[in-house]
Amino acid sequence: MKDSAKTTPGTGKGRLLSLDALRGFDMLWIIGGSGVISTLAENSDAGWLDALAVQMTHVTWNGFHFYDLIFPLFMFISGIAIPYSVKSALAKNPSKTKLLLKVFKRMVILVILGILYNGVFKDGFENARYASVLGQIGVAYFFASVIYIYSKSVKAVLFWLAGILIGVSVLQLFVPVPGAGAGVFTPEGVMNGYIDRLYLPGRLAYFNGIFDALGILSVVSAIGITVMGIAGGKILQNTSFSEYRKTGMLAGIGLISILLALALSPVYPIIKVCWTTTYNLLAGGISFLLIALFYLIIDVWGYQKWSFFFRIIGMNSVFIYLFGRIVPVAMITGFFIGWIIKPLGGSGEVIGAIAVIAAEWLLLWFMYKKNVFVKV
Repeated sequence: MKDSAKTTPGTGKGRLLSLDALRGFDMLWIIGGSGVISTLAENSDAGWLDALAVQMTHVTWNGFHFYDLIFPLFMFISGIAIPYSVKSALAKNPSKTKLLLKVFKRMVILVILGILYNGVFKDGFENARYASVLGQIGVAYFFASVIYIYSKSVKAVLFWLAGILIGVSVLQLFVPVPGAGAGVFTPEGVMNGYIDRLYLPGRLAYFNGIFDALGILSVVSAIGITVMGIAGGKILQNTSFSEYRKTGMLAGIGLISILLALALSPVYPIIKVCWTTTYNLLAGGISFLLIALFYLIIDVWGYQKWSFFFRIIGMNSVFIYLFGRIVPVAMITGFFIGWIIKPLGGSGEVIGAIAVIAAEWLLLWFMYKKNVFVKV
């Protein structure tokens, strides 16, 4: 039976419940969902759990696991939100310059929070790593927003998207790296590392300082998947399309993107740590399919109650990401329930992993009830 639509804290007319739910689904795996699966696999003889646990890890280099989708999906979702947030801001009649300054401020805050997350303030600035997940989100969101704000049509946005994806492809495939050559997809020979070694300040975190997965060219590539999200947002925002047409368009684009990535992968490998265009196409394609599915079930068919668990997480995503890094949640939950879980052995470990998610969710639920939403 369909659920009746309601206005809830942090929501309002025109807000896509499916977007908050998908963001929460994405964040769940970061804040403990992957840990639950891994702990279950470690304490079970079920082969399918072992296979699932492998999907909760990053591929070292070439290939793709489910966990390699988490970060680009979040950036795709932030891209979907751009047409809505910009439309809402422009309705209040600010100038584009003021809107640009607001987005720039958001980028700066996210870069600083990313440095905080990396532990720079704890470990000191000597040999610090400045590239970060939050920093990449902030920079990509800023430039994607600039593209959207100053593009006069959807076609212009798509031209920018094509330019970014093709530009990254040309650099990675055809521009030679000194001492390695062109189109060399190894940690030592890929263009990303060469650019990072020349221009990226601070410590490079991957393969003994050869390059950083969150480096300069990776950020440019990440702008591309954020712009993909803008394209998805424009489809969802278009009132001339029926809801089923929107769903079909999103799913169709996603399927084409996935097939294109797989077709190109034998000559242009799918590699997350250097954000190849094929990786963008695959992750973006899956992201299109997921938003199509969530939109269809939640916003079109109206089945909303089941998504409440995810929406609670999705509406305070940046807060819980930082909270889980700074606060030892597992230690705190263990302090209170250790007497229960320790005698249970492996089963207790599973309960402990679930307790971490439960504690984080209850905190987010309390914030939701108090109408507290930490926004950057």
